[in-house]
Amino acid sequence: MASFPVPTDVRRAPAELGGRPAVLVEPATEPRPGTILYFHGGSFSLGSPTTSLALTAHLVRRTGVRAVSLDYRLAPEHPFPAGIEDCLAAYRELLAEVDPASIALVGDSAGGGLAVTTCLAARDAALPMPATIVAFSPGLDHTRSGATMRTKEGADPFFTQADMARTRELYLGGQDPDQPLLAPAARADLTGFPPILLQVGSNELLLDDSVRLAERAREAEVDVILDVTAGVPHVFPAYAGTLDEADQALDRAALFLTQHLPVA
Repeated sequence: MASFPVPTDVRRAPAELGGRPAVLVEPATEPRPGTILYFHGGSFSLGSPTTSLALTAHLVRRTGVRAVSLDYRLAPEHPFPAGIEDCLAAYRELLAEVDPASIALVGDSAGGGLAVTTCLAARDAALPMPATIVAFSPGLDHTRSGATMRTKEGADPFFTQADMARTRELYLGGQDPDQPLLAPAARADLTGFPPILLQVGSNELLLDDSVRLAERAREAEVDVILDVTAGVPHVFPAYAGTLDEADQALDRAALFLTQHLPVA
């Protein structure tokens, strides 16, 4: 992922949020109102703001909104719920600085799952909700009970069930996955959530994580868009500039973000 080209018309600088290192990414021109709090992917055990920098920068470039990408703690040294605790602490600190209606929680893969579970943890802590959530190919069920975990085996060019079983155990640290913060697609009540955009590929093992979360959002009367693109790999928007579908998906994501963040 470090080889993905980063747009040149953004600025980046080291930062800190919620007691954790972070990377601030801003447009080259005056940013428009709002903050994207970004959570990188990596199966909860790999990655950093640097590995997701290209995707974060493309969102900043398209929206004109600054992003803060968090370097949350990783398994196996820091299993569940350490990552969620870090993301929630970052959100708390951001709330002390800006209006919650100007914050979007955004992430890819494991980070997409953290965007959802951080919102769950924030609601349970009686914190105000952010303006919106955007999740790219999110991991939303550590029970691995989605049908596509089986039906897309062999079609997914990125993951196998065996791969995901190993990283799951690293993150769980022996804990029961059958709970809302580990399986929101199967267990979470999304009542009170902000609007959600889920973008995922049709051949992903994780496809049903997004499909089922969208259904839970509908049941909770939450605005939700389930955006499925055919024949693309996991976190395909990261391939901006290479895949036409990636650029088109990022355009849709940027439109969704700007529609839900303040205009002035």
